Amino acid sequence: MPLYEHVFLARQDASTQQVEELTTQMTGIVEQLGGKVVKMENWGVRSLTYRMNKNRKAHFVLLNIDGPSAAVSEIERQERISEDVIRYLTVRVEEHEEGPSAMMRKADRDRDRDDRGGGGFRGDREGGGFRGGDREGGGYRGDRGPRRPREDADAAVEE
Repeated sequence: MPLYEHVFLARQDASTQQVEELTTQMTGIVEQLGGKVVKMENWGVRSLTYRMNKNRKAHFVLLNIDGPSAAVSEIERQERISEDVIRYLTVRVEEHEEGPSAMMRKADRDRDRDDRGGGGFRGDREGGGFRGGDREGGGYRGDRGPRRPREDADAAVEE
């Protein structure tokens, strides 16, 4: 049977329980039509790049589906009807990714960085940056070199 990755976004004001019920409903549809959900990941509430239907955030859910195309068509039809679903995307893949998805690995990396005390703001970094630093000529000037004294600049203009 073909393999699919299906992601849907649910409204931010939907409770976690409502999102789980919606996910269970979609899983039931796939199983009724002869397929199975190999993996289900709830990525939690995440910020959207731009507003969609007056929402700035959404619950993200990933389903890895091993089933007929009719099951995917029915899921998408149900999601178009549902007022809780903002967007969905289904992609046919050659094989499912083993282990956690990229989004879950990123969440683990972020959690590890926070545990180590990393993060912070850019002022925590060592070294120069664009202002001052240990460069000659007093600051960053790109490829133009160090600043000339004012009288040299006037003499260069007169020449």
